[in-house]
Amino acid sequence: MIFPAGPADADDLARVHVASWRETYRGLLPEAYLARMSVEAHARRWRWALTHPGEEEVTLAAADRGGLVGYASGGPSRTGRPGEGEIHTLYVLRGVQGHGLGRRLARDAARALAATGARALRISVLRDNANARRFYEHLGGMPEPPRQEPGPAGVMFEVAYLWPDIGVLTEGGS
Repeated sequence: MIFPAGPADADDLARVHVASWRETYRGLLPEAYLARMSVEAHARRWRWALTHPGEEEVTLAAADRGGLVGYASGGPSRTGRPGEGEIHTLYVLRGVQGHGLGRRLARDAARALAATGARALRISVLRDNANARRFYEHLGGMPEPPRQEPGPAGVMFEVAYLWPDIGVLTEGGS
């Protein structure tokens, strides 16, 4: 089940965030940084963000019978390009990956962003995150050249995936 997240979901979003980072970025980010990540600190950030959302921001949560297992959040693109939305975060716990949940989260987030006027979409990923890169390429994203960004390990390299027509994602089935 995918639904709009609210402030009451902050603790669960934080739990998924920290767990997914530790699963996804082991070997890509410093182990000490991952170990220091705090569910409590992320819950405070989520609670504030969900209590004070931007006008065109969206956060969707995904749950199964055991609770929250993934989420996607986005809003206007950080590039500032008119008509371009961005999925800022999309995480699914490893134990439930491979069943289409990430694709459904991307599609539903793209639909929500399209409803705010986005005609194009971008998602950025660490250059060395091969699994995520394959996933976004499978969804039809076109990679841009890697760019340097500040991150928890100093300078990191990210690759942005672009969908010039957001409809490529929004028109997909379940």
